[in-house]
Amino acid sequence: MPHIPLPGHLPGITGLLEYSQESAQPIRVLTQLLLRGPSTLTPGERELIATIVSHQNECRFCTAAHTAAADLLLGDTETCHIMKQDIDAAPVSHKMKALLKIAGLVQVSGKAVTSESIAEAKHHGATDLEIHDTVLIAALFCLYNRYVDGMATVAPTDPDFYKGLGERLVSNGYNRLPNGYDHLK
Repeated sequence: MPHIPLPGHLPGITGLLEYSQESAQPIRVLTQLLLRGPSTLTPGERELIATIVSHQNECRFCTAAHTAAADLLLGDTETCHIMKQDIDAAPVSHKMKALLKIAGLVQVSGKAVTSESIAEAKHHGATDLEIHDTVLIAALFCLYNRYVDGMATVAPTDPDFYKGLGERLVSNGYNRLPNGYDHLK
């Protein structure tokens, strides 16, 4: 049960963003920019970063939501599953593996990111901007995971809920739906 009254039909971060639309606006703008804006990392790769951080933070809602979005964007359901078990075994580029490891270090602590982990990413072709964006996305999802879990939001157990949410994230990004969310009641 959430610590404050939230819209019952909007679990996870969606209910929090509807609860306080004023604070939600800059959150949505930043997330849209980082996960869907121009980048040399694909939207699917950026969703992998959100997924690995959420998974390592044990945030059930965010892990399921971003896994669903990544699965759709990547066109498979195996990449996220494998990545959560072993980044080195994931069917992604060596550059992406290095960036995912950096994201995992950010999840532990910003100070856990080492010169060696940065050098490894650069060795595999990561640009300074890709490293910057990886760290920022990872840090941002640490905030979201703590926001969602710290407010004790509801995390549905029905996989179909997350498939629908993943489809919304792919089609609408992180923008508020133009007509709100009443249709989800």
